[in-house]
Amino acid sequence: MGDKSSIEWTDATWNPVTGCTKVSPGCKHCYAERLARRLHAMGNPRYRNSFQTTLHSDQIDLPLKWRQPRRIFVNSMSDLFHDDVPDAFIERVFATMGRASWHVFQILTKRAERLAEMATQLQWPGNVWQGVSTESQEYVYRIQLLRQVPAAVRFVSVEPMLGRIKRLPLRGIHWVIVGGESGPNFRRIDPDWVREIRDQCLAAKVPFFFKQWGGFRPKSGGRKLEGRTWDESPPAPPLGAAEIREHRV
Repeated sequence: MGDKSSIEWTDATWNPVTGCTKVSPGCKHCYAERLARRLHAMGNPRYRNSFQTTLHSDQIDLPLKWRQPRRIFVNSMSDLFHDDVPDAFIERVFATMGRASWHVFQILTKRAERLAEMATQLQWPGNVWQGVSTESQEYVYRIQLLRQVPAAVRFVSVEPMLGRIKRLPLRGIHWVIVGGESGPNFRRIDPDWVREIRDQCLAAKVPFFFKQWGGFRPKSGGRKLEGRTWDESPPAPPLGAAEIREHRV
């Protein structure tokens, strides 16, 4: 549960929950499942249940100990809105994010239905960015549900991209990430699919981030699209004076 991350669009990961179950084709070759099984085999106590959904209550306050502001990917090894995560636990995670106002928290889910159902009972501070995964045209409906969420930043992760998305609904969306699949059984991405999304983002003035072409390893295919990297992202919320003083303590 690291204070550093190799994921290009974030700085750190925070996993108050580990483990998950598959809900759509994008889950087929889940990197988190492979890693969890490896850590289980190594005897890591956090993965004593391998990839079964496991709550780690002792990790809920962890971001409060990180004094340097950073972008934090919430539950890189799970899905916060998994059915096995109680509402009260999710509310505790959100309370921590509200208290740790000097960080930006990036939440990504494939369970957009539960996200939309819970949206009104959660507090949405300005430092919480909420996203959904949309791997193909079939799952664009998740974006429609995301639009119901009053997050300061709503973003879409098209990763692993498994098919052409003719029209990505970008109204009310503040950021789009696209990436190919990596791992031993990776499914290849078509460059035309990526260019099409990039062009839609340019036309709509939505920041576009191209994470990777994918391959056997995440960096196998590089990150350049038409000779350049695309690292656009929304601006982080400014720190208030009280928060700045707190960092100096």
